[in-house]
Amino acid sequence: MASSMSGMFSGQQPPVTHPVGGPGGPGQPGFPGTAARAPGNNTLVDELEASFEACFASLVSQDYVNGTDQEEIRTGVDQCIQKFLDVARQTECFFLQKRLQLSVQKPEQVVKEDVSELRNELQRKELLVQKHLSKLHHWQQVLEDVSVQQRKPSDLPPPGPLAFLEQASASLPPAPLKPN
Repeated sequence: MASSMSGMFSGQQPPVTHPVGGPGGPGQPGFPGTAARAPGNNTLVDELEASFEACFASLVSQDYVNGTDQEEIRTGVDQCIQKFLDVARQTECFFLQKRLQLSVQKPEQVVKEDVSELRNELQRKELLVQKHLSKLHHWQQVLEDVSVQQRKPSDLPPPGPLAFLEQASASLPPAPLKPN
């Protein structure tokens, strides 16, 4: 991802002097599978990726796992996370600046995006309304069924001593006839 966008952010940030491979020291391993980057050629995306890798490495590094000084570990992890948050804010600022430039140069594009987002939101809410209506109809039907079942026994004469057996036998299928 960073290689495809490498020219996109160049010139936005001064070169960084911190090491890219690990969370802060020469004895700490970097993120597995990453190649060292040439200092001075870092773009904002490269820095964001490197700071994320440093955060991840600080969480899984053997130096931190085997370390005994919890305060030192906490400080190292906090520094990595703070660096990542700073670079993330810079990246967000870059995109907000580009968005502002786009809105000045092509205001119709921003309006098109807003209309598209509103249509999507309207469609999502329409689906939600349909879902709630189907649930409402289902529960109205259940309520009607319950009220009909409660009215049926009141229409019948009071049950006699054999009413239970009569009711149970009425629900049974007829007995098959024996051929002679």
